[in-house]
Amino acid sequence: MIAEIVAGVLFAGGLFFHGVAALGVVRMPDFYTRLHAVSKAETAGVVLTLAGLIVLAGVSLTALKLLFVGLFLFVANPTSTHAIARAALRTGQKPWRRRPDHQESP
Repeated sequence: MIAEIVAGVLFAGGLFFHGVAALGVVRMPDFYTRLHAVSKAETAGVVLTLAGLIVLAGVSLTALKLLFVGLFLFVANPTSTHAIARAALRTGQKPWRRRPDHQESP
C-alpha cells in the first residue's frame, strides 16, 4: 500500500515535469530556449517516472534495469541537448533577441 502511494507521488511529479516541458515548447520564443526547457524538464520527468516504476517493481532485476536506464537518460539527455545546441549555433541558428522598440524604461 505504501509503495503504491510513493509511486503515485513520483508519477505525479513526473507528469508535472512532462507538462512543463510541453508548455515550454509551446511558449518559448526560439529554438534555444525551447531546447533548454525540454532538456531540463523532460529529464526530471523521465527520472521521476522511472523512480516510480522502480518503487513498484521492488527489489528485482527489473528495478536494476530501470535504474540503469534512468542513469543513462540522466547523462544522455543533457549531453545530447548540448550537442544539438552547439550544432545549431555553428550552422547559423541565431538566438532570440528582444526588439529595440520593447525595451523597458529606466
